[in-house]
Amino acid sequence: MRVVINFKNMILDSVKSFERYQSFHKNFDKVYKFIRTNNMAAMEDGRYEISGKDVYVSISSEELRGDDAPMEVHDSYIDIHVVLEGIETYGIKDRSKCIEDDARYDDEKDIAFLANDVPDNYVSVGAGNFVVIFPSDAHAPLLGSGKVKKAVFKVKVFDIVDSKKV
Repeated sequence: MRVVINFKNMILDSVKSFERYQSFHKNFDKVYKFIRTNNMAAMEDGRYEISGKDVYVSISSEELRGDDAPMEVHDSYIDIHVVLEGIETYGIKDRSKCIEDDARYDDEKDIAFLANDVPDNYVSVGAGNFVVIFPSDAHAPLLGSGKVKKAVFKVKVFDIVDSKKV
């Protein structure tokens, strides 16, 4: 069962201001504490568990893809992308405006690629800034040239309850 909840629109801000977003989700405080207590730029690439499958972060150093990256969406997790080094551009579009929101969804990886959709807008994010990408946001990450080091926090939206069992 796929459920998409329209929480809010994508957020772009400075990491120094993340504290003000803690009330948006019960686990955003765990992200805030991790940001405050870790030098993520010095961390090695890899996945770091914060609260089991509910909150984790992946640190990665990646080559940017020019201007060609597919739009993607997530259902089960909110993404918080923190740029640690470099500048990354994101293509963005309100998911409700996507033409192929019925694309094949990979539940295990929590992702669907919308190969025929294109962004409505673009935003460039430099080191020390973050974007919060909600399930209602389609996005094309890793646009630009050069390299970027980033942290991607995954915050589980909620557990889906089977209404037939309630």
